[in-house]
Amino acid sequence: MTGGNQRLDALAATVEQLRSDLALAQESTDARALIGIATGILVERGHGGPTEAAQHLESLAEASRVPLLELAADVVNAASGDAVTDVLPPAAVNADPHGAPGAVLRLRAAEAGSLSSDPQSAAEALLDQALAPLGADSLALWAAGQDGALVLAGHAGFPRGEAERWRYVPPGVGTLAQQVLTERKPRWYGSLPAGALGIGQRRRGGARAVLPAESAGRILGVLEVCWPHPQPPLTPATTRQLDALADLCAHTLPGADLGGHHTDSHPDDAMNALGDLADGLLDPALVLRPLIDAQDAVSDFRIAHTNAHFTDLAGRPRSTVTGMSLLEAYPLTAREGGLYEHVQRVHATGEPFRSERMALGALVDDVPLSTVASVGMARFGDSVLLTWRVESETVRLAELLQHAQRLGRIGGFEESVVSRQVIWNSQLFSLFGLPPSSSPVPLERLHRHAHPDDSVAIGRFLRTLLHHRHSASTSFRLQRADGVVRHIRIVAEPVTGPAGQLVAVRGAYQDVSSQHWTEVALAATRDRLADSEQQSAERNRLALQLQQAIMPPSPPAVDTAGLRVAVRYRPAEEGHLVGGDWYDAVVLPSNKVMLAVGDVAGHGIKAATGMVVLRNALRGLAATGAGPAQLLGWLNSVAHHLTDQVTATAVCGIYDPGTRQLRWARAGHPPPVLVRGGEATALPLPGGILLGAMPEAPYEEHLVTLEADDRLLMYTDGLIERRDLSVQQSLEHLLSIAQEPAPELDKYLDRLLTHSRSDTDDDTCLIGVHLR
Repeated sequence: MTGGNQRLDALAATVEQLRSDLALAQESTDARALIGIATGILVERGHGGPTEAAQHLESLAEASRVPLLELAADVVNAASGDAVTDVLPPAAVNADPHGAPGAVLRLRAAEAGSLSSDPQSAAEALLDQALAPLGADSLALWAAGQDGALVLAGHAGFPRGEAERWRYVPPGVGTLAQQVLTERKPRWYGSLPAGALGIGQRRRGGARAVLPAESAGRILGVLEVCWPHPQPPLTPATTRQLDALADLCAHTLPGADLGGHHTDSHPDDAMNALGDLADGLLDPALVLRPLIDAQDAVSDFRIAHTNAHFTDLAGRPRSTVTGMSLLEAYPLTAREGGLYEHVQRVHATGEPFRSERMALGALVDDVPLSTVASVGMARFGDSVLLTWRVESETVRLAELLQHAQRLGRIGGFEESVVSRQVIWNSQLFSLFGLPPSSSPVPLERLHRHAHPDDSVAIGRFLRTLLHHRHSASTSFRLQRADGVVRHIRIVAEPVTGPAGQLVAVRGAYQDVSSQHWTEVALAATRDRLADSEQQSAERNRLALQLQQAIMPPSPPAVDTAGLRVAVRYRPAEEGHLVGGDWYDAVVLPSNKVMLAVGDVAGHGIKAATGMVVLRNALRGLAATGAGPAQLLGWLNSVAHHLTDQVTATAVCGIYDPGTRQLRWARAGHPPPVLVRGGEATALPLPGGILLGAMPEAPYEEHLVTLEADDRLLMYTDGLIERRDLSVQQSLEHLLSIAQEPAPELDKYLDRLLTHSRSDTDDDTCLIGVHLR
């Protein structure tokens, strides 16, 4: 047992030694590559051949007492002038106080490790040389595929099983790397958000940087760097360093060799093949080649080829447009129409683009010209193929017709009598609930798809159309295979030949189900409305009969003890506005005269029945000999407790012929009007709220002594109320009419009703009292 353990320990030691030797060999390889680059720079600067330059580099390192590898990094950094040079300020180039290589040395060593064009080796070199000193513990290098797919080209720091699970990411998964590929800009996460998708997603809480790997304006992949713990926001220096690493990764990914700076050279074989492809298209096509600026970015696209079907928007010949840049040829389209942005995106991501309607613009003699076209573009190698098709008037009219048929749920058909061929448009298959691949239904078999009760109507339609050769139409219920029943209207006309023979039938089906059910609903609504109107008219008739039975328009005048009382009642002109206005003038057992008017709130049968209850209750209570204030108090209790929430206003007066005194009280009602000596005045109002508002309410009494030839008016608000005037203004108008002289009381009251300016079409009660 002990011997077995010893053998296992020896085997583990051997594996560890081999791993160390392999890492050392890799570092030696990277170091030799970096020293080789520096030696090549010295050869270019005239320091002899490779041997002399290498010796010169070693002598410089000895003289400056700087490690040879760090000196090689300084030489490469000073001569390159690339993105790595600008990663950190010059102070950052030197080694740190602990003897570790500086940041730029790490980047140059990582760059040397990526020269093998092996993404896996490059990923391992980047993690060991450049990212581990920054605290990162793993990275993934993704190569961009078609339509947003990703392939794991290299990785470091992840378990083998994790890498295998994420070897390929289909389009539309929505990983962090795919989001960056779509947005074309880097993302930084101080801690991995919940629900984030991507490699290493089980490492919750760690930081992550996701950057596009771009070369010559093309995004060839994505670099994803992971930290084991949350991190603060990146410093500008670290951000620049990560950008430089992403650019280094782009050179190791597939397609990097297609992004060279050869846009101004003669067309190569790939270019010729793409031109042949464009010439084979029936739509206008452009082949666009990127123009790369000094910062290795796409500044524009050159129109390298136009096919034979190309038609310039501004009317220029092909030879003029070919060779121009896209921004030069179409500045309006490139900047305002969004076309240039889409070309950039397709070239960068490789994801095709298509739009059915895009505005294209051009300048014709400095006048902007705009048109609408369907546009498509795709990347082929380092070029972009752009095609468009300008909408013609015929196409627009056809689309408009199809759109109108869809909105109107109309489908057209044509049926040949000679060949028996039936042609349907696409909308008609949808109406019948049939797939587009099914056979159209000929007219002779239409009854098989209709309700049996509609067969007679369909037969009459076919006889008119086919035998009498006249245009015809009918409606039927379509029974579809999916169980849905639709109401269809068919309209058709015959097509005859030169000799008058029937050649074909043309027509259209329309789904009128919505209209049918709307008509059914309207008919039911009309029936219910008619019933409601009849019931309402009946209630109004009953209310009017009840009101007229109790409140005749001109009852007999009361004439007792020198007091003449006349009454006028004017009902509402509209029957449905029958209200609860009431009056009463009666001689009590004590020979006193009770005068009262009131107005129950509302209209209709409820107001009329409420009026009957209050009027009869007041007449019965008045027989007790109580005063008007007490009577209104009792009447308030009746309205509140013994009716169905009836509220009303009222004026009640008790006239004593012996003393000629009138004691009166009111419950929220307009004041009586006293006419004396040719002058009309409104009596001061005693306190008192409307009837039925409260269970118990106090009411005040006022006393007025009548003189010979005085006239007293008691009325409801239907006499004076107007929508455009206040109550006070309406009352002043009544006073101006009331003070005019009149010989007889009856004619006097008729004149007041005639000159009344009320516009509310409400009931009106008017009591006139004349003391002789």
